[in-house]
Amino acid sequence: MRHHRIKICSLTMFGLLAVLSRADETVVNSVHDLSARGPGPVRAIYENEICIFCHTPHNGAPQTPLWNRENPRTHYRIYRSSTTDARIDQPTGPSKMCLSCHDGSMALGNVLSRPLTHPIMMTARTIPPGTADLSNDLSDDHPIGFRYDRALSNADPQIRPPEVISSKLPLGTHQEMHCTTCHDPHNNERGDFLRISDQMSTMCITCHDMKGWSHASHATSGKRTTGRTVDPVERLKYATVADNGCINCHKIHSAPERERLLRFRREEDGCLNCHSGTIANFNIASEIRKRSSHDPTRRTRVHDPVENALTMRRHSECADCHNPHAAAPNPIGLVRGTLGSLVKGPNLRVSGITISGRDINHINYTYEMCLKCHADGVARPRLTTSRQVSQTNTRLEFQTSNPSFHPIAGPRRNTDVVSLLSPLRVGSVITCTDCHNSDTARAFGGSGPNGPHGSIFEPLLVRNYDTDDFNTESAQAYALCYGCHSRDSILGDESFSRHRRHIVDIRTPCSACHDAHGIYRGQGNSVNHGSLINFDMSIVQSADTPAGRRIAYEDTGRLAGNCTLTCHGFTHVTIPYSNAGPRKSALKSGKIYRGGRR
Repeated sequence: MRHHRIKICSLTMFGLLAVLSRADETVVNSVHDLSARGPGPVRAIYENEICIFCHTPHNGAPQTPLWNRENPRTHYRIYRSSTTDARIDQPTGPSKMCLSCHDGSMALGNVLSRPLTHPIMMTARTIPPGTADLSNDLSDDHPIGFRYDRALSNADPQIRPPEVISSKLPLGTHQEMHCTTCHDPHNNERGDFLRISDQMSTMCITCHDMKGWSHASHATSGKRTTGRTVDPVERLKYATVADNGCINCHKIHSAPERERLLRFRREEDGCLNCHSGTIANFNIASEIRKRSSHDPTRRTRVHDPVENALTMRRHSECADCHNPHAAAPNPIGLVRGTLGSLVKGPNLRVSGITISGRDINHINYTYEMCLKCHADGVARPRLTTSRQVSQTNTRLEFQTSNPSFHPIAGPRRNTDVVSLLSPLRVGSVITCTDCHNSDTARAFGGSGPNGPHGSIFEPLLVRNYDTDDFNTESAQAYALCYGCHSRDSILGDESFSRHRRHIVDIRTPCSACHDAHGIYRGQGNSVNHGSLINFDMSIVQSADTPAGRRIAYEDTGRLAGNCTLTCHGFTHVTIPYSNAGPRKSALKSGKIYRGGRR
């Protein structure tokens, strides 16, 4: 008999050791252990039972498993978002059981197996304020109380079908999402009672199918987050960007910005928290402080992922141009217009507007991203130059059926353009960022980030472009133009026989005659508006002619044309030019006037 007692005792001890060795896999010694021996600051004063705080074998609520608490009767403020397709209702079932403690409204020691007059005495009456106290406001927490079914995944392409979800994340009886889908209240092996790991976004991407995430910078970067100014409520859990994954930007509970559970109230702060020289390779925060910039801090809390480009208020948020779930590195160094406008890593899977004006979810060309703000919408920027033909819709200006245009949306076959620098040639396609970019962009020989975040040259130009009248010609004055067009060719009069006369001698800027984007076919024609001719009306005025006051340019053939206008006190009346003796032809016509007199 004694032998058996020793054996039983040893077996009991062995079992106890086994339990202790795997204590984090049970409620014992976890923060859910509210007994007097529990490890947390909130615990019973005298009660040594562990399970009693949630379960009882007798006199429990008619709710499995043997529930020992009243469920709260609270009406909760629930999660709402412009991008969710789920119908989110009040929490039910297991979620209500969790909230009986975690909404902070009910005394922790009030259990059904004890009279209300004799509750379990606790070190704190209710759950203390903090991340575990969800309160009655669940709008800043991951949504619960919705059906996760095939209808939802069909409506939302970023949600995986329920049949492929891991069985380790159980849904409710009717396919509802509950607290217990992500959390196992009896197992704290992974911390926060998570059912599966959240490292490298494992838990999140089990349900969320973010296209492009597997190759995205935020999913693969080994950059350490130690230099990041994280929000004061909840520090990042892991050491690198890749390990933190989704939680770099999102908080599952008590998110400061409720919609989409962002860590920061101002959307741009979530980006600049890393992209300010602390974590990411380039300091975007310094770029947006330049003289001309797409500064997201100017208008905050305006952007919405489902906004209508036609009616949205004017703003420039990081997420207008970058999809943080798909953005990848841009390996492009020094280039000049050789890759056209195909979308590149930082702008992958961004929405846009096609050249025909159609909304698309994922752009194919960089200019389609730009057209969201610079095309048909009411918020597009206004002109700073008064033009003969006025147009602010760049989608119309870049139409390939226009009389003339810079080749953004397609090639231009104009043999009059003889000044292009190699590798550019007639028929090349360029991109918006060949002109609008950072003045320190790597793509143009600098050491800074590529992209139109900020520049010292207005309007967001990669190089200087003077538009003032009587400006002294130099390589720097028209550096933007000379980046693609040979200065020697321009000043050598290869395309226009009086380029040097106008630019150097009379000191007329390029912009006096040329409109950089293009002239829409509905406002001009190839005879009057070829070669991007669209006069600056602050420099060029109408001329008195026998037919009345006129301002006009007429294309009369290859490298030939005539002008009728007044500029710098000179009146031109159908003054012709060509590469074959333009000066002689002009003098012979006898129709050049100075100061309005012959």
